Amino acid sequence: MANSLMRFDPFREMSRLDPFRDMDEMFRDFALTPGMRGEGAARIRMDVDETDQNYQITADIPGVNKEDIKVAIDGNQVSISAQVKEEKEASSKGMLRSERYYGQQYRSITLPHEVDDTKAEARYEGGVLRLTLPKKPGTGGKQLTIQ
Repeated sequence: MANSLMRFDPFREMSRLDPFRDMDEMFRDFALTPGMRGEGAARIRMDVDETDQNYQITADIPGVNKEDIKVAIDGNQVSISAQVKEEKEASSKGMLRSERYYGQQYRSITLPHEVDDTKAEARYEGGVLRLTLPKKPGTGGKQLTIQ
């Protein structure tokens, strides 16, 4: 049975400190209106898979009608926007807490290859948007021969 001792270094955590790790979140929150900051700000969460022929994007957009989702393709740039509408419910006592997000959600991604927008497909069911985006032929990078 081999025991290995590890020397305790109280400053190890500080050496891995990255002062800019939360910079993106700070700027995202700064751009939002005061009523949308913090937990109330919803983001479209997505997975992007790539095959030789296409990209497959799966995005979670719950609580939205498919008529309120817009997908735009411009070359290798794909943008998804969704309008989450507030449901008016009659409450006799009044609202005690509201954590549900209402308003515009937006997400944009740049893919490595251009997308053939004439063959692109979109399906939305159960709060999940699935995009099949075929790659445009001949838009891949060129491999140079070194002489």
